[in-house]
Amino acid sequence: MSSQKALKEVVLEALDDIKAQDVVALDVADKTSITDLMVIASGTSSRHLQAIVDNVSEDAKANGYMAIGREGDPGSEWVLIDFGDLVLHVMLPATRAYYDLERLWEGPAAVNRNSSPE
Repeated sequence: MSSQKALKEVVLEALDDIKAQDVVALDVADKTSITDLMVIASGTSSRHLQAIVDNVSEDAKANGYMAIGREGDPGSEWVLIDFGDLVLHVMLPATRAYYDLERLWEGPAAVNRNSSPE
């Protein structure tokens, strides 16, 4: 299993464990040099959002993956964790709807919730 695929599995499992909502994985390798994979998830509240990013960070670290960076203050509506090959966006539903990253990165016809590129 490739390192990127293993990281994706660690992140998706951590999101599932903490009950993140509407998890979507987007393969953006052909669209940007910033990252290969974007994972987008929603939390039900600022507290849930913080618990999600803490859980993902802890699980990733326990599996040998260190974040390059993290943006978003505790209590914010959007937190981003950059793992290099994978960038995780965790947002409150209203913020996610406003920025609509799925449409931005996949195009208007490609918004397929709960998709998971291999």
